[in-house]
Amino acid sequence: MNRHHMGVIFVLLGFVLTVAGVAATGPVWLGVHGGISIPDLRGSETDIFSQGFTSRLGPFFGVSAEFELASRFSLVTGLNYTSQGGQRTGLQIITDIPSGVPSDMPLYANFKNETILDYIELPLLGRMTFGNKVRFFLTAGPYVGYLVRAKAVTSGSSLIYLDEAGTQPIVPSPISFDAKTDVIDSLKRWNAGLYGGVGVGFMVGPGDIVLEAHFQLGLLRIQKDVATSGDTKTGAVVVSVGYSFPLKKK
Repeated sequence: MNRHHMGVIFVLLGFVLTVAGVAATGPVWLGVHGGISIPDLRGSETDIFSQGFTSRLGPFFGVSAEFELASRFSLVTGLNYTSQGGQRTGLQIITDIPSGVPSDMPLYANFKNETILDYIELPLLGRMTFGNKVRFFLTAGPYVGYLVRAKAVTSGSSLIYLDEAGTQPIVPSPISFDAKTDVIDSLKRWNAGLYGGVGVGFMVGPGDIVLEAHFQLGLLRIQKDVATSGDTKTGAVVVSVGYSFPLKKK
């Protein structure tokens, strides 16, 4: 993990917390949350590197701070650890060519590939709230993320083919694709996108139990080199539960 880049995130978070704290006109709510991320990878129809990906499951958890800026409107920020990526099974392009196999053209094989991309994310969200004891809310805004882990987990064995239809094998016997490969050097560390969601908070004790569902839409290409790795963006649907409490009474 690059300490300089993580330092940038914490400086940004500190700046946002300071400005929001000064501007707040009501209670400040602190919270923790966790849940399930259902991410997917998005690419163009002509990008052979990003075709065929489907959703996978991953963890999502973090801390939040909510600052009331006006009646029914607040600013929400914090830090989240969220898992992005996707998976595909079947005949697909090979990005990590096995030793001894010619690599001057696209090659294909039949195996399972799960791409795991874990980010630390800093959201900056506006929230509209309705209700009192039961609080319904709508949340939207941008976020920035920093990649802390990127791994391709592959499994299965297959012949290697010259064509994506799997009719022109170039090796005499199947090759094993069982591997866990660190791919972080081929990806950009920074990502950014949009966040939008709905939720409800139930008053329990001094604070609220909060249920939320939101989407994340990455806006930046995650690969460094389009020619060898593709042109792909992240995205996810997240379901979470948490608990938040006010630092001072309403």
